[in-house]
Amino acid sequence: MSPARRAAWNVLRKVSQGAHATDALIKETAGLDARDAALAHQIVYGCLRYQGQLDHLIEVFSGRPQPKMDPDLRRALHMGIFQLRYLDRIPPHAAVSESVELVKRTRKPAAASFVNAVLRRVNRRKIEFPDAAAELSMPHWLLDRWMEEFGPEEASRMARAAMQEPDTYIRIPPGESPEEGQMAEPTDVPGCFLLREGSPGRFRVQDIGAQSIVPLLELRPGQRFLDLCAAPGNKTAQALETAVWAVAADRQFGRIQDLVGLEAPKVVLDAGKGLPFGAVFDRVLVDAPCSGTGTLGRNPEIKWRLREEDLARHHERQVKILVNAMDAVKPGGRLVYSTCSLEREENEDVVQTALERRPGFRLLETGHRLPGVHPGDGFFAAVLTSGVSESDA
Repeated sequence: MSPARRAAWNVLRKVSQGAHATDALIKETAGLDARDAALAHQIVYGCLRYQGQLDHLIEVFSGRPQPKMDPDLRRALHMGIFQLRYLDRIPPHAAVSESVELVKRTRKPAAASFVNAVLRRVNRRKIEFPDAAAELSMPHWLLDRWMEEFGPEEASRMARAAMQEPDTYIRIPPGESPEEGQMAEPTDVPGCFLLREGSPGRFRVQDIGAQSIVPLLELRPGQRFLDLCAAPGNKTAQALETAVWAVAADRQFGRIQDLVGLEAPKVVLDAGKGLPFGAVFDRVLVDAPCSGTGTLGRNPEIKWRLREEDLARHHERQVKILVNAMDAVKPGGRLVYSTCSLEREENEDVVQTALERRPGFRLLETGHRLPGVHPGDGFFAAVLTSGVSESDA
């Protein structure tokens, strides 16, 4: 049994139990050499990104519908079919035999025979998928929402982007340059570079969509800045490039520990339950916890784990955080509300509800970054002001 496939199996099993793929991969591949770790990453993310297609391919090569299947059996078939159809350098006998061995280790001999029979029928002939959701490897309900909200063409581009390995972007602060061995291209977001070759080195890895949020604050040196959902600290660090006086807050002490190295006071608080500040901040950022549907390429397990009814729960929490954040903005100040979600309940609807509860604020602008349409992850942002010009405040 190869270390890479054993690690991938363990990670996919943990993901099915609620773990995050990235976190589980870090732990499972910690002792592997670079080649095995890379293969484990390929298999895990490939099986999650292409899960919708793989489910249909199980039915094609088994010769019958498989609406109910043992989770271990389905996982082994996903891994085997993915290697046989989507990867180019995997010996077919290895993909088949090790998938069978993984099932044998679960003490299900009949299932192992079934896996062996199905995988030996797998070929690379073109397959016609039954519908767009299967072809784009998306849950029907989420794809339908995107088509209604953004139109069929853009929804298709967004779904296809979720099936691809995301690009790596780094943050290079003003006055610094790429390190030796890095091939980094500047983007239209100042300080954001696309990393073509090399490791990130001393620079923070931060998606271009995430780096596009802080400029909306229009920060100036000496301003008081509050980041209410600061972990892991990338946006706070970006704001500090402007020499603001910053406070970084998050709801859990463990998340505050991620902010080590930031030259700013760090506060543990749950912004949804109220803030200990008055209206003293020139700039406030609410990068709210959300469903993350703009990051499906990076976090593919989200699309299979999220349920439509979860959006209402996110909405309620986001409204509370935003309304409390508005109370910390001084007259004439500016607040940016952002999410890496593409869902209206978490974006436009949250802003509208908050404005109804705090009528002294005005909406200046809103905007989306759509994966597959714009570079990087998907984001939503709304810029609000307390309604008094800064010159009058």
